[in-house]
Amino acid sequence: MAKRRSTQKNTTAPAWVWIPRLLVGLLFIFSGLIKANDPLGFSYKLQEYFEVFHITFLDGLALTMAVFLCAMEMILGFALLIGVRGKQVAWGLLLIIIFFAFLTFYSAYFKVVQTCGCFGDAIVLTPWQSFSKDLVLLLLILLLFKHRAGIRPIFSPKTSDGLLILAVILSIGVGLYTYNFLPVLDFLPYKVGASIPDEMKTPPGAHPDEFEQTYHLQNKASHATKTMTDKEYIKSNIWKDNNWQIVGQPESRLIKKGYTPKIQDLTINDAQRNDYTNELLSNPFYSLVIVAWDLNDTNADAINRINAMALDLIHNYNIRTVLLTSSPAGVAEPFAKEHKLVSEIFYVDEVPLKEMVRANPGVLLLKNGVIINKWHYHSLPKYDDLVKQYLQKL
Repeated sequence: MAKRRSTQKNTTAPAWVWIPRLLVGLLFIFSGLIKANDPLGFSYKLQEYFEVFHITFLDGLALTMAVFLCAMEMILGFALLIGVRGKQVAWGLLLIIIFFAFLTFYSAYFKVVQTCGCFGDAIVLTPWQSFSKDLVLLLLILLLFKHRAGIRPIFSPKTSDGLLILAVILSIGVGLYTYNFLPVLDFLPYKVGASIPDEMKTPPGAHPDEFEQTYHLQNKASHATKTMTDKEYIKSNIWKDNNWQIVGQPESRLIKKGYTPKIQDLTINDAQRNDYTNELLSNPFYSLVIVAWDLNDTNADAINRINAMALDLIHNYNIRTVLLTSSPAGVAEPFAKEHKLVSEIFYVDEVPLKEMVRANPGVLLLKNGVIINKWHYHSLPKYDDLVKQYLQKL
């Protein structure tokens, strides 16, 4: 018996297991790292799933869960590569890939969350692409799980444990840093250097999405039914026959993907619903744009500091400063009075505001609709530094 236990203990996985080990380990590290680059964005994706499964009471935990899941992916991937805690890591990988595969299949089959956020905004996959990717990973992880007892560390136990602890600290630290100081790599359309007006345009010659409409028709006299596409409907001239009527709503299906502008849903209005989008984005001078999509949850101290800077910029350089929010006027106007805001207030849907800057509040410096720079409220520049870097060059 002693000899059998010794043999099992020294079991080593076949050399080919290194192939799935490297693939899974590196992919998990990449996936976790790319999402940890923007944990707030990943938390928004989790909230979409919470809404689908009617568990929105978890919304308050979305950010914590986002940081944890990103860190867990990186930790498991790194632990697999160095071979530490092989059995536990194999179990962790199997459970997490089953969970992800379920979510991506559910999204694809029921057409709910149309981008899973597997690789953040860096690589956007369709639900079926995400599910296919998870199936391949599941097969690779099953191979690793079968040989989990033979996954051996490549370093001594002491070194392996030290590296694992370092990986845990760094994995959690990345998410916390990017949450507090903006993503290191910005994959969103409102990145520094982007021209917002250009990102809203469709280039000449580019074709939009093509859709096919399907009509359900019924004969008034015989009650016979027909189903035909919009092209068939026009070609057959059945629309001229008063005996046939369309029943219900036409069904729309995308048949050819066309060009989609990166920014599609940006409209800036005042409290009276007047559109100021073009005016604000065509200003040839610097504008300071404060983004606070939810005034009930914004950092009040940061708002006060930004307001003090805005006041100095208005008095000394006549800089136009505006506050963009998705909060209703009934919330924004009392908020402005309470904090003695000097900025004009405009209203924008929360989705583009969340994409502009991953902070509540955040600040953008615009000129001619181009994003010159942007800051989290934790990393706001000092007034003198802002003037020296931008305004004294005028």
